Amino acid sequence: MMMENTKTEWESLYRTGAIAATLAAMLFRRNTGAEVSLFTGMDSIPQSAADWFSLLQNNPFVGLSFLAVFDLVNYFLVGLVFLALAARLWTVNKSLTAMALASGLVGIAVSFASNISFSMMSLSQQYAAATGEAQRASLLAAGQALLASSGAMAYFPGTGTYMSYLLIALAGVLLAGQLLPTHRVTAVFGLLAGGCDLAYCLTFALSPGLQVLFMASGGAFWMIWHLLVARLLFSHSKEKA
Repeated sequence: MMMENTKTEWESLYRTGAIAATLAAMLFRRNTGAEVSLFTGMDSIPQSAADWFSLLQNNPFVGLSFLAVFDLVNYFLVGLVFLALAARLWTVNKSLTAMALASGLVGIAVSFASNISFSMMSLSQQYAAATGEAQRASLLAAGQALLASSGAMAYFPGTGTYMSYLLIALAGVLLAGQLLPTHRVTAVFGLLAGGCDLAYCLTFALSPGLQVLFMASGGAFWMIWHLLVARLLFSHSKEKA
């Protein structure tokens, strides 16, 4: 009876991970702000705290997209995917799986902690309600400090963004590598996705051209990998004990 209950629990986790992977690929991709900018134009990206406050008041969807609010949903879903894959791979290599899961979850936690989207929205609302110039100046300074620490929509990421990319990419590479013997195509796309992000982390200060290339390629590979992982996890959720 205990074995059957354990099997049922793993099936639920695999199914949850598969659904999360599908949603991460189709709806809540990373860097949605870059996609939104294709429609609004790069000129619409604010350059100062005052411009950000104005955008967040007039078009909160676009403003929050630029500030990576949807990354919060994406990384929550990715966390579920990592948990499901870790459960599936635990018997393959416990050490690598533990390191991958720790790296991925810490990277996700860092991303949550460093995301400034709701903080900027709160400051923009306070700025709109402010009645004195001293209060507005204080809020503008606070907003500018947040922007400087995060690197929102900038060529160079903030420390939190950089570390989250690095740790999550490392987790993806460690998990994908263990799939090579049994799920080669899924493994290759996972290695390409994580590899592009690792390459970005190692070269982002050298060339804006390389930065764009690795980020764009990594995003496409992550989307494909999520779909392949969803299929893999759905398949495992239907296996008989």
